Amino acid sequence: MAAPDDSYDPLTPVPAIRRIFGAGDAFSLWFSLGIGLLVLQAGAFLVPGLSLPHALAAIVVGSLLGVLLLSLAGVVGADTGLSAIASLRPALGVRGAAIPAVLNAVQLTGWGAFEIIAMRESADALAKQTFGVSDPLAWTLLFGALATVLAVMGPVSFVRRFLRAWGLWLLLAGAAWLTWKLLADYDLAALLAKAGTGEMSFGAGVDLVVAMPLSWLPLIADYTRFGRTPGDMFRGSAMGYLLANIWFFGLGASYALASGGDNMLLTALAAAGGGVALLLILIDETDNTFADIHSAAVSTATLVRVRPARLAIGYGLLCTAIAVAAPLAKYEGFLLLIGSVFAPLFGVLLTDHFIVRRRTIAADEIRLKGGAYWFIGGFSLRGLTAWIVGIAAYQAVARLAPSLGATLPALVVAAATYMMLTTARPRRS
Repeated sequence: MAAPDDSYDPLTPVPAIRRIFGAGDAFSLWFSLGIGLLVLQAGAFLVPGLSLPHALAAIVVGSLLGVLLLSLAGVVGADTGLSAIASLRPALGVRGAAIPAVLNAVQLTGWGAFEIIAMRESADALAKQTFGVSDPLAWTLLFGALATVLAVMGPVSFVRRFLRAWGLWLLLAGAAWLTWKLLADYDLAALLAKAGTGEMSFGAGVDLVVAMPLSWLPLIADYTRFGRTPGDMFRGSAMGYLLANIWFFGLGASYALASGGDNMLLTALAAAGGGVALLLILIDETDNTFADIHSAAVSTATLVRVRPARLAIGYGLLCTAIAVAAPLAKYEGFLLLIGSVFAPLFGVLLTDHFIVRRRTIAADEIRLKGGAYWFIGGFSLRGLTAWIVGIAAYQAVARLAPSLGATLPALVVAAATYMMLTTARPRRS
């Protein structure tokens, strides 16, 4: 039997005895990760550019699309027992997969820092309101340290010892209280009747919503690889994240419209009597940072032979240092940039895994074997070309026809390009 730490080796399939997550574990994890202060903040970006009814429609459409792609990527992890970046090696090549590994580590570092900033600002706002005390640096160090400790422990301990025991119920209570305060303190009918300013198109709104679940595409397999069956991981992940994403995007848009802007969102939540619920969510928000730090370490571990637990310490310190100096600015652009890169990449991955390879991966396509690479120089030109074409398609649609939304076209273009290149020159058997 493999030692417990071996289960976190990104290039080694998780052994059957360590695959202990069921549908309930997946639901708990992805409902928890779907709830967050940054989701509220992203929902606030939808208004007043869109009216609240149009914003809610964009939330539903974007969530359904994004969660479907996210859950399918989770199935890849359950099928192979490999980490997300290791699963890209057959499509991009052993060396080619190093490109998304680096990009993933960079973007997860950014996400981790953003999460710490969001927690810091929320905690500081609550402390000001309740005690008249403000110390942003202390909050930053506290949340950074807590998330780092959880990342070093790993996902199995986190889900079983925290989420399934009491964390999920804490989240549900906080979300229910925020919802009740919204309905009790504001005229929802009046908010629904307000016209949008037209500064955001419906397609751009859908893209913004899709970007949130897509931001988890490069790491969901890091957790579903511990699943007992692919079906459990698909159902649990899809239901958990879909419920959380729609719920909290909707709350963010509604509270922001009621308070007069996204900059007043947190103040409005606290002033509305939602301080208790906000505090509960704030405590749990650490799980998002934990996931960012852990998966950044796992991605890096595909490039260097260092255990993820040790790398997690370094990434925790880095995220905290960035959070000390960086403001919560240009968040919308950060989300859209993520979508432009990873949506087409996972169009390639999903096509390769489900259609070309029929949900199987050969061992020599993951690791070096006898010093030889499966692809020329360790790169798959087909996979990399399709990815680049998909990114170009995203940027072209975003600039020339922004009202259409660029995420789905980019993913379809990348997938179709990969299929065309694969059909023209079949892979080696």
